[in-house]
Amino acid sequence: MIPFSISPSAPSSDEVAKGQIRQTNEALILAAAERVFAGAGFAGATMAAISEAARLPKANLHYYFGSKKALYHAVLARTLEDWLVPTHGITPMADPRVAIETYIRAKMALSAQRPHASRVFANELLHGAPVVKALLGTELRELVLVKAAVIQGWISAGRMAPVDPVHLFFTIWAATQTYADFGVQVSAVLGRAELEAPDYARATEHVVALILRGCGL
Repeated sequence: MIPFSISPSAPSSDEVAKGQIRQTNEALILAAAERVFAGAGFAGATMAAISEAARLPKANLHYYFGSKKALYHAVLARTLEDWLVPTHGITPMADPRVAIETYIRAKMALSAQRPHASRVFANELLHGAPVVKALLGTELRELVLVKAAVIQGWISAGRMAPVDPVHLFFTIWAATQTYADFGVQVSAVLGRAELEAPDYARATEHVVALILRGCGL
């Protein structure tokens, strides 16, 4: 008898469609949750308000996320993940100017596209980070230390000016997230009802140029 193995069968069209529906609904719920949590805070937000903002039945929220706390955690986790993905370009062989500039531009784009997510995260930190504190001291800390070591390597090789690599990350976070977290203040000073694409473009060029010059790049 010729031996044979059973390969996993490809998902049916029905399964694919259900998966796509799930992804779409989860994205709608997370986006709505960002807006509601940013405006009302965790305590003031309700699943009913998030349901209304997402234009989905409240039962869907409980089906996909289980509870308000689980949904809040998912919003914070997604925000942190999206902020950290651009750091993947910070590698020993990368060009320091390109890597740092790419990271800054990505962070500015996220502030422009998803300001509510940044505000939810900032509010969590202002309240002592009760939900994500453990994550900050483990995964975030470990990643920053790894990337800081890469930047220190660039400095030691004379590829950029001496700076404190860890505090460089703090500076980038502060400079980029302020346009989301304190958008009302920035808009008021600029005489705008709210920040628009040209404002973000101007701010991005300023932040990029300022930090790159500080890094000798």
